[in-house]
Amino acid sequence: MTRLVLFGAPIAIVASILFSGGDSEPPSITQTSGPEKPGTAKPEAAGQADERTEEIDALPPGLAAPAMKETASRLVASAEASTLDWRSQYGAIEDVGDGTGYTAGIVGFCSGTNDMLQLVEAYTEKHPGNPLAPFLPALRAVDGTDSHEGLDPGFTDAWREAAEDPAFRAAQDATRDRLYFEPAVRLAKMDGLGTLGQFIYYDAMVLHGPGVGADGFYGIRDAAMGSADTAAEGGDEAAYLDAFLDESRSAIRARKVQRDTTRIDTAQRVFLREGNLGLRKPLVWQVYGETFRIT
Repeated sequence: MTRLVLFGAPIAIVASILFSGGDSEPPSITQTSGPEKPGTAKPEAAGQADERTEEIDALPPGLAAPAMKETASRLVASAEASTLDWRSQYGAIEDVGDGTGYTAGIVGFCSGTNDMLQLVEAYTEKHPGNPLAPFLPALRAVDGTDSHEGLDPGFTDAWREAAEDPAFRAAQDATRDRLYFEPAVRLAKMDGLGTLGQFIYYDAMVLHGPGVGADGFYGIRDAAMGSADTAAEGGDEAAYLDAFLDESRSAIRARKVQRDTTRIDTAQRVFLREGNLGLRKPLVWQVYGETFRIT
């Protein structure tokens, strides 16, 4: 599901930040230089956000506010698992046939895409006697493939057993935040996006993985920036998000499996058409034809 690529070297940009008065308004950032060329957005953007951590952290929390983060988790769970109870997914595990091996946990960590390996390594470092520790050699061997070699039999049972441990649930939360939530929200704020835009970035990071290709988050962002200016560049926020969703949708449709686009068509696009850039409740949306509500 998710594909991980190492961040490249950061570059400096010239920017100024005008602070907004509340969480519901997008931060105003004037950005005077951007990616040097298509295809390099991901390493440059990651470096830019890292360099400007203090500035970005001074902005309103937006999606990082506890109540909004809970909403984001429920929205993602509706698309990933057809439920609003995202905490019920800590122990979920199956091979969904998409070529990434086992998919498991609260954001679909995959045995073939490195994030599951990072999670289990981090958990085992602090809790070496856990049920998943014996499978680490096999996880390292199958990383980058859809193979179950060395994982069957027993890995799925070990995952479910580990999910009963609060420490493993905390490790899932921490890995989600480090790999997906925090980078997506920081970058969205740097692009001048409000809470809805921050969620759209986060959901795309989970869905596509932080890759630089056409089917990865940073490649999608790069393509969107090629057709619309971000709010930080002086563009219209809604128009940019519309372009980003177009690119995200195209990446989904280009897949051989898991090509359903309702998480965009009847969820995120609905919020955008309603002008709900602050992702304010109540929220009503559909995924896979099922209606969900958060009031």
